[in-house]
Amino acid sequence: MDRLAVLAKVFAIDLCAYAVMSNHYHLVLHINQKKALSWTEEEVAARWMQLFSGPLIVKRWLAGKLDEAESLKAREIVAQWRARLYDLGWFMKCVNEYLARRANEEDCCKGRFWESRYKCQALLDEKAVLQCMAYVDLNPVRAEMAANPEESDYTSIQQRSQALHHAAGARKKPSLMTLVDAHTIEADEEETVCRFRLMDYLELVDSTGRAVRGDKRGAISHQAAGVLDRLGIDEVAWLSHMRPRKRHQPVAVGALDKLKAFAETTGRKWVWGQSLGGW
Repeated sequence: MDRLAVLAKVFAIDLCAYAVMSNHYHLVLHINQKKALSWTEEEVAARWMQLFSGPLIVKRWLAGKLDEAESLKAREIVAQWRARLYDLGWFMKCVNEYLARRANEEDCCKGRFWESRYKCQALLDEKAVLQCMAYVDLNPVRAEMAANPEESDYTSIQQRSQALHHAAGARKKPSLMTLVDAHTIEADEEETVCRFRLMDYLELVDSTGRAVRGDKRGAISHQAAGVLDRLGIDEVAWLSHMRPRKRHQPVAVGALDKLKAFAETTGRKWVWGQSLGGW
């Protein structure tokens, strides 16, 4: 969480949801290329050099000590940094490599720390984003590590719940992309996760957590059903997506038309999830 708090301030990648478990973690991220392109070259350099030292030529360029030819080279390097600051691969590298080095240092050992490379899937619409966020926020509840979402430590759902009561924890929390509330109702769409009220989302996660218990696999509470109706999401499809998947993970989640467009764009002839009719 400390590392996420740092990277969320440096990268043009917004954090929508997270859950840090004992041996893995989940992130829901929004790549904000528009934000990165709006930064000045000096701001890009300052951000990148919060994580890496940077070459001497860039430091001299920032100090105004280069001629035109050398300045051009320095600006080429900064342009490369700008692209990296909205690149998912670089973001994950800055999380995983840092954690691996810390863990190896603490254990006085060397070698691979992570079992494999990170896995990711594209979220093609708002409904897919909500589904994935709810799935991530319910991880500790499913693992029987917490009785309810608010008591799930190291999760975005706990952070959002505490923020409602203005409760401050001892640990520094990463910045979260906001949902709609009284303060963000007039915000642009790009400034919020989706046009969905924070209280509705908390209600949806709570009700879904109760609905997917072993004795309530095919049922859903009336409160959550009302939220799903307003979103136009089929209850059966929602619960099916909420079930844990041990082996198969779809490369993309979204409505049927979005899945077909994604398959065409990426050259795929088949995408998992079409049998459910998307949403």
